[in-house]
Amino acid sequence: MDNYMLAKFIQEQRKKHNLTQEFLASEIGISRPTYMQIEQGERDLTITEARKLADIFSIAFTNFLQGKDSSAIVKIEKSKKSAKETEQEIRISVPQKNLNKFKEVLLYVLSKVGSKPNVGETVLYKLLYFIDFDYYEKFEEQLIGATYIKNHFGPTPVEFKAIVDDMIKKGEIAKVESKYFNHAQKKYLPVRDPDLTKLKDARELRHIDEVLARLSDKNAAELSVYSHEDVPWLVAEDNKPLDYEAVFYRAPKTSVRNYDEQD
Repeated sequence: MDNYMLAKFIQEQRKKHNLTQEFLASEIGISRPTYMQIEQGERDLTITEARKLADIFSIAFTNFLQGKDSSAIVKIEKSKKSAKETEQEIRISVPQKNLNKFKEVLLYVLSKVGSKPNVGETVLYKLLYFIDFDYYEKFEEQLIGATYIKNHFGPTPVEFKAIVDDMIKKGEIAKVESKYFNHAQKKYLPVRDPDLTKLKDARELRHIDEVLARLSDKNAAELSVYSHEDVPWLVAEDNKPLDYEAVFYRAPKTSVRNYDEQD
């Protein structure tokens, strides 16, 4: 595959996985300007860099060099907008190592706040959303990097169901049907301890703790209202993925970054 086609393939993979140029540049050990040259087809990849990118995208090395996407796909059905529209699918692809990280972050969240009476499935959706999007606003890097779609009740992580079903099957978490103020509630309780080595550093753990301290006492309705005031949700189309880049246009009420301290 020539440089231009491979560059285009890399750019497509980066956007599909909701990764930034800064993140990938850091992961493969080069500067962002140098990485931009790769995406523009102006610089050859070294073997080491190519292997790292293939690993990040969860694509076999030989397939990566040929521009073939062999990453795992998680499918969800998109709800019908009208009787005339046919049923569609949103196809979401997440690097396998991030799926593993999703599991460990979820286990950690459950170990910290899962037993709270207000923390059911809907609250978990919002906590994961703010963990991901707040981290991206503050540090311009992915934490989990999950994909969230806009629905009536707020951002919903599309990978959640497939991951949770797998964890239940493996005995890593338990699902409990309960009620919260006479409303049916799905709760999840951890069966094993989280593997915190999957986190990149102490900053990620500290960030998760900060989000939980700030939001985990809110109920589903309160978090839904709060998420509906967030720019990524406001600008997204119904049943479409939320754009991480939209966090940089947040209003003060939902922003978590002090831009006055920036250069």
